[in-house]
Amino acid sequence: MNNNWSSYDPGGFYDELITERGAPRVAARGAVGLLQGLSPEDMASRREAAELAIREMGISFTVYTEGGNIDRAWPFDIIPRVISARQWQQVSRGLIQRSRALNRFIDDIYNRQRILADGVVPAEIVLESGNYKPQCRGMSPRYGVWAHICGSDLVRDNDGRFYVLEDNLRVPSGVSYMVENREITKRVLPELFENYSILPVDDYPSRLYRTLASLSPRERKRPCIVVLTPGIYNSAYFEHAFLAQGMGAELVEGPDLMVGPDECVYMRTVDGPVRVDVIYRRIDEDFMDPEVFREDSVLGVPGLMRAWKAGKVAIANAPGSGVADDKVVYAYVPEMIRYYLKEKPLVDSVPTYLCMREKDREYVLDNLDKLVVKPANESGGYGIMVGPHASKAVRKKFAGLIAKNPRNYIAQPTLSLSTAPTYCDGAIEPRHLDLRPFILQGRESWVTPGGLTRVALVKGSLVVNSSQGGGSKDTWIVEGKA
Repeated sequence: MNNNWSSYDPGGFYDELITERGAPRVAARGAVGLLQGLSPEDMASRREAAELAIREMGISFTVYTEGGNIDRAWPFDIIPRVISARQWQQVSRGLIQRSRALNRFIDDIYNRQRILADGVVPAEIVLESGNYKPQCRGMSPRYGVWAHICGSDLVRDNDGRFYVLEDNLRVPSGVSYMVENREITKRVLPELFENYSILPVDDYPSRLYRTLASLSPRERKRPCIVVLTPGIYNSAYFEHAFLAQGMGAELVEGPDLMVGPDECVYMRTVDGPVRVDVIYRRIDEDFMDPEVFREDSVLGVPGLMRAWKAGKVAIANAPGSGVADDKVVYAYVPEMIRYYLKEKPLVDSVPTYLCMREKDREYVLDNLDKLVVKPANESGGYGIMVGPHASKAVRKKFAGLIAKNPRNYIAQPTLSLSTAPTYCDGAIEPRHLDLRPFILQGRESWVTPGGLTRVALVKGSLVVNSSQGGGSKDTWIVEGKA
């Protein structure tokens, strides 16, 4: 073992590659063995090669700051995360189960509202939420699916089990980086792939295309699919362009589309209008149609909701799907699975305290130094307080926020997030991470083999979001390993 690995210590956390005795886990033996054989100089050169590849491939993301938008190269760690296919099989089944229940819930909320009438989920949590869109009532999209693309964030605690931390059902992002991470790893560490059977991820765009095509209101061999983007200044624009190109779909902005008198959606082209069958929207629904939502939006398409409700165009994810994308609603997903599917959840949720409940709120306020407090509808790691790492002043501030608006806050135990060996400043050190697999649901359901692993590059940090200083790893699902 060279000097980079000899002193590696996960510090009591569950490590994805190394056991508590310091040996590689079975699925990771080949990868760890090869990496241990590289000299420090070779590791450094591979890291430089990865950074060069990222620049050449133009892989970037945008960070919003007070001084303006900053375009940054994608932060990538060259040591892959390895998970056995046997472990992943159970997780995949659990994610599909969860996606089915969430879609049943959304369809129910905009139609019969049985789950509210039966008291399984309190009506005020749903109907008073800003994510509930009464404009969608009475709709039932094809296959009863509203959230066709879901990104569920998974974490591992000290017991090594996966838990769902949250569900992202509106406009989940990050899948392009999952694909590009694999491409970079193949470039800079090709020998790692020689003796492994790693499930592929580069077929995601074609899988996405098939899912979207199955939604088409017209029976066509090749329906017209477009990716609707807010434009080049959006933080995920790289991904919008990547997916459009990968699917052979058109990348469009709001002004490129129009709704005709026949309530069909048309794309403006140099050869005249072309009817659109499916819109993969990457804009928030509030900006989607100024006739129905925000009147001042210049990003959307006037009349788009009329076309959707008339069944002339499919939209993924459907407007209104965000009603299930709420950290308070998240706490009820296990009950949804039992209620709609009559099944036991296959993947557990993280225990969650709802500050709107008096008993939960009292517990949270008494234990702010031990809990993670999150706003119900923020994303990107913003607005979170990690109690053990927060100052007294910050905890006092959050106590005031909770008291002022208890509905908007939930709390969860501070998990001992799993770690993985990460190449940092010339040394191999443990860093905490999570995982965002993507679940596609249309005519059929499918889960990415692995997903986007996000890494907290700051030592000891639990915040993995790239906008908050996090990075990423290639994620391997390995066949034939225990």
